[in-house]
Amino acid sequence: MSSHREAPEISKDPVADSTDVYAFVSPDACDTVTLIANYIPLQGAAGGPNFYEFGDDVLYEIHVDNDGDGRPDVTYQFQFTTHVGNPNTFLYNTGPITALDSPSWNRRQTYTLTRVEAGGRTTVLGRDLACPPCNIGPLSTPDYAALADAAVHTVGKHRRVFAGQRAEGFYVDLGSIFDLANLRPFQQLHNQFGMSVFTGPAPGVNTTKELNVHSLALQVPITELTRRGWNGGDVNDPRATIGVWTTAGRRQARVIDAGHGTDHESGPYVQVSRLGNPLVNEVLIPMGSKDRWNSLPPADDKKFAGYVAKPELAGLLPVLYPGEFPQLDALNKSGKPRADLLAILLTGIPAGIVPGFQNHTGATKADMLRLNIAVPPAKSPNILGLVAGDPAGFPNGRRVFDDVVTVELRAIAGITYPLVDKSFTPDAAAGVITDGLTPADVKNPYLDRFPYLGVPYDGYHNPS
Repeated sequence: MSSHREAPEISKDPVADSTDVYAFVSPDACDTVTLIANYIPLQGAAGGPNFYEFGDDVLYEIHVDNDGDGRPDVTYQFQFTTHVGNPNTFLYNTGPITALDSPSWNRRQTYTLTRVEAGGRTTVLGRDLACPPCNIGPLSTPDYAALADAAVHTVGKHRRVFAGQRAEGFYVDLGSIFDLANLRPFQQLHNQFGMSVFTGPAPGVNTTKELNVHSLALQVPITELTRRGWNGGDVNDPRATIGVWTTAGRRQARVIDAGHGTDHESGPYVQVSRLGNPLVNEVLIPMGSKDRWNSLPPADDKKFAGYVAKPELAGLLPVLYPGEFPQLDALNKSGKPRADLLAILLTGIPAGIVPGFQNHTGATKADMLRLNIAVPPAKSPNILGLVAGDPAGFPNGRRVFDDVVTVELRAIAGITYPLVDKSFTPDAAAGVITDGLTPADVKNPYLDRFPYLGVPYDGYHNPS
């Protein structure tokens, strides 16, 4: 018998894996909250002939917890259907797509949007809602912005929905971060391995520049999300904070019909992915636990709290950047759990820690993007959010332009530890560490209206 031990599986299902979750009070409709979940990451714009699309066999869900138990009280479900007009052509479109019902568009998608409450009440909010096509190029999609606008559907009073391709708005230097955290603005002539490979500090490189993503976007009244429809202005009211995350599910059983190119699915939907706070799944949860983490609700995250209390990256930074993080190194060696990270990511920030702010949801440790809806949109937003004095930004929800990479790098490096231990003085490097990017590194700009993420890049002008 072989003693070989199989490596743990790591979900690599881009159609079902969420890459980003956003939740914020809508700046142009302050009585509503905008929820966005992104799937199918790192899309090259020139994706033909089989352009990107949602999975008909996936149940996409955006969940809201309004009582702090880490379980959904309100869920929005998206289920897609693909329609092929002419199965005897390989072409996505046979001419310009000038409207969502253009006969020249050969492969289109529609979806059903359903609202599910914790008590079991289910309401279909819309059927046969049209997605826009992918942005192909000037001949195929000559007025893409108009097509996308037509795919913004009003479903009930003060409720709007969009599902389709968008420009990737999450700016991040993946190349440097996952090259042993070799952050370009902090490059040294000699790294910890003694290799002379660096030339000194350099600007960050936006890996997602000119790439697209598929987005599920909802704008719904605040009263539809909060406990008993609360919509007050008291930041300290426990009803003011909601938790948001997204999941995807696949049928429990799948049988492939040999020789026919078809398959048959049966059984209930089983959760195969989830995402709440940015980079928790990617950076804090280790390989051997990722699939289990993806299968569980946030209510069970106490099982993974140790990875937040003692993050692996915090231990690596003093090694990767010798001499730059002596205070962080001492904190790591003290064995004290990172109560600041546990609060930011798993329970929310209690009242009294940050003057005039809280987004605490109670003792249940749960990875949710927490949003205090009583905090109004900022008149002059700061991309560093709460740590820069802007309570309308991450980790109070997440806006599309928030620099979550820099915020989380600085938090892990110790900049937020004085919130729980005022005697701790962070290293100077903790206040400046960054991957060196800002919203200016996003080529297609954000919109100032729903669905806020920019028009996707077309394949003709962005062929890489």
